[in-house]
Amino acid sequence: MRSDKLIERYKKEGALLRGHFILSSGMHSEWYLQSALFLARPEEAEAALTTLGALLAPFKPDLVVSPAVGGIVAGQETARALGKRAFFAERAGGRFVLRRGFRIEPGERVVVVEDVVTTGGSVREVLDLVGAVGGRPVAVGALIDRSDGRVSFPVPFQALAKIAFPVWPAERCPLCREGKPVRRPGSAGANSR
Repeated sequence: MRSDKLIERYKKEGALLRGHFILSSGMHSEWYLQSALFLARPEEAEAALTTLGALLAPFKPDLVVSPAVGGIVAGQETARALGKRAFFAERAGGRFVLRRGFRIEPGERVVVVEDVVTTGGSVREVLDLVGAVGGRPVAVGALIDRSDGRVSFPVPFQALAKIAFPVWPAERCPLCREGKPVRRPGSAGANSR
């Protein structure tokens, strides 16, 4: 799936939102990619994440781990395409942990899959978790990289699409200065509609 085609499919599904948003990173933006709306269509999820799985296959992963909540469907579909297991890390006490009986064996090769990467904070936390429990992170994958080249990881990073939207810290947000109402979409807050 080509990058421009993926962004067009996000638009078609109403998953590219415009307004004033606080992202999960705490940064502000005029644009928000609501992957849940895109991934709600199983045929779209399968097509996109089979392609991502093909990009990650050369790293020979044993397991896919994703940050909850946004990365769960992306990780599950990527793992299905790779024929591997899919775990997700979830927050407990302000940090990512593995629960629900998920256990990474020492030396297991792990790819971390996220839906959208902006600052890379959640992905870095999951990479650290994987290493701390004995896994071997080998790559990161995402549907969309919206970092504008500002993020790097200690392993290779593969994304199906790259898109650059300005983001600002709250204290420098022009939308806040204009008094535009702000929303916390997705798992960061209430309904994004």
